[in-house]
Parts: sequence; structure tokens; C-alpha cells
Amino acid sequence: MDVDTAAPAAQVSIKHGLPEIEIYCYLLVLIFLFDNKKYDEVCLGFSSTLLFVGKHTNLNFVYQAKTCAAASIARLKSLNRRTVDVLASRLYSYYSYVHELTNTLAEIRGTLLALHRMATLHHDELGQETLLNLLLRNYLHYNLYDQAEKLRSKAPRFEAHSNQQFCRYLFYLGKIRTIQLEYTDAKESLLQAARKAPTTARGFRIQCNKWGIIVRLLLGEIPERTVFMQKGMKAALTPYFELTNAVRVGDLELFRSVADKFSSTFSADRTRNLIVRLRHNVIRTGLRNISISYSRISLADIAKKLRLNSENPVADAESIVAKAIRDGAIDATIDHANSCMVSKETGDVYSTNEPQIAFNSRIAFCLNMHNEAVKALRFPPNSHKEKESAEKRRERLQQEEELAKHMAEEDDDDF
Repeated sequence: MDVDTAAPAAQVSIKHGLPEIEIYCYLLVLIFLFDNKKYDEVCLGFSSTLLFVGKHTNLNFVYQAKTCAAASIARLKSLNRRTVDVLASRLYSYYSYVHELTNTLAEIRGTLLALHRMATLHHDELGQETLLNLLLRNYLHYNLYDQAEKLRSKAPRFEAHSNQQFCRYLFYLGKIRTIQLEYTDAKESLLQAARKAPTTARGFRIQCNKWGIIVRLLLGEIPERTVFMQKGMKAALTPYFELTNAVRVGDLELFRSVADKFSSTFSADRTRNLIVRLRHNVIRTGLRNISISYSRISLADIAKKLRLNSENPVADAESIVAKAIRDGAIDATIDHANSCMVSKETGDVYSTNEPQIAFNSRIAFCLNMHNEAVKALRFPPNSHKEKESAEKRRERLQQEEELAKHMAEEDDDDF
């Protein structure tokens, strides 16, 4: 009888290998190239590392991270297996990261959008989550905040599968909200991202705290000192600590010197434009301190104390005071005849509505916490139906007992 000869094991594994093994080999090679910092350069290596991916044996080959990432993405597009979703999400991250390191992020935006569409059609929620964050990072890298918000608002919503990806999403959402002047929502997103981030992700937590500090300053709040003294973050947050001190004091000259001193740091963190917005807050804080200290002061002295370096400082001081009075930052009036500001006497705070407002906010906070706790409670399924059936069963037993007692009485009477 003729017997077919079996093919060598090596050839079978190469020809009919699992796609998961192939994708895993791509991932290993990418990590190897990243460790050797061969992003856009050619790298000479031994082919046994790419025995399955490169289909070579005992030959040297030339490879680079960009080419490897592009090849892995091209291979992923031809697959539709849920078993490679986790590996695919890692490859998406490395694919975007290598282009970010080589300053070519704009070239892959169309590819990322196509991959996100493919992940949505395949119901790959982990891939959607990863690719959405990569697209948001891509848009924010080029300051395309409007396009990032349009993509975020129209992307499908689902429950987060990865805590790390959810933290990144909250951080990008906080940055978008900050640029759009929605400081309250931005503060919540940034604080939540910093709290949910792993303790080992120190760089990410530092970035969250930097943006969170700026947003709180823009809201008129002064961050606590403990924020700047966190373990491993003191040196990185020193520029923002000095900036907070300048805003707290209301010294415009000190604010300018801090902004100039750490201008390179603020530019690297992409917070320089936000710090420009803080100038108005510094002026308002200084003006509030002046109104508390003086019952009557000339506009020229206000301009001198605020250190307004302009062509007509008195007119600028008058407009600043008028705007602060209109916004309710200070309780004063302007005497235009004598060019001075007259502060009203501060009466008893308990005669105003401030205690009622503070008490109402605390009550609302407690009620919201109670409602959220009630919503989070877990009840056994069909508990209301079980309660109804128990009542019916009790009624039925009671009726049976009455019927048995009635029948027993009739038997006694017959006897």
C-alpha cells in the first residue's frame, strides 16, 4: 500500500500556524525594536526571532519598528478573530507610538479611523476603546480640539473594559473640556483620571495633576498644599506650586516672573495658553485684597498696586474694577468724579444668603450620595414576585386552615 510521506514539522507550523501566534510574534519583535530604539532606522538581527513572521531560516534580515508595525496592521486587517483582540489592541498602541516618536502621526490618522470602523463592525469593544484614545491623542497632538470633540461625541458608547484606557479617555476629555472653557466638567474628569490611574503610572498622574491645578486656578480655587507634596511629584509640580502662590497672593509682577522663568516647562506641558488666561484671575485676586484692605482708594493707586504696565493704567484700572463689580467679585462702587473706588462695609455674613447657599449645597451633596448608594444596591432577581407569592401562599394556608376547622365542626355536629 502506498503511504504518503508526512511533511516536516517546521514546514507545517510555518504554513498552517495559528494567526494568534503570528500576531504575538509581531508584538514580540516590536517590543524588541522599541527596546533597542530602532524606530525609523534599519536594524540587523537574526531571523530566528522572526522565524514565523518573516518565513526565513538561518538568514540575517533588516527591519525597523515602523515597517514591522505597518506589516502587523496589514495582517490584522485580514483577520476577524475575537481571540486576537487583546493582542491587536497592543499592536494599535505600538503602531501609533512609533509614528508619534518619528513625528508622523498625521500620516496614520486615516488608518486609525479605518481600524476603528472595522473594530466597531466586528464588535471589538477593547479595540474601539484603544483606537478612540489613539485618535483623540492624534487630534490633540495637532491641537485639533473641535475634531476630537466631534469624534468623541459621535463614537459608540459602551462599558469600559480596561481601566488604563478609561483613565486615558478621562484625561483627554478633561483637556478638551478645559480648552472649551467648561472648567467644572474638566476638573471632574481630570481628578477622576488621577484617582483611577495606577500608582505605578507616575508620569500620567503628574500630567493629570498639572492640568487639574490649572483648571482649579481658572475656577478661582486654590489647590491644597498636599497636592504638590505627593510622593515622587514634588520636583515636577514645583513650577505649578510657584504659579499657584502667585495667583493666591494676587501679585501680577510675581506671576509674570514665574511664567517667564518656567516658560519652557509650560510649553512642553502645553499649558502656556491656559496660563495666559490666569492673568485675569491674578488681577481679580489682587483687587479683592485691595477692596478688603481699603474703604476708599484712588484708581491710580489701584493701578500702581496691581502693577499695570500700560499706556493708560488709570483707564485700565477703572475698566477692571467695573468688570469685577459687575461679576460680583467685589462689593464696591466707582466714584467717577474723584476717580476712586469706594468699598462697601462688610456686614454680618449671617445676615446674607451665603450660609443658606452653603447649607443647601451640602444637603444636595448628601442626597445625591444617598441616591447613588441606593442605585448601587443589588437585589435578588424577581424579589418583588417572591414577596407576592409568599403573601398568596400565606392566604391560601389560612383559607385551608379555616376550611379544615369548619369541616371538623360539621363532623362533630353529625356525630
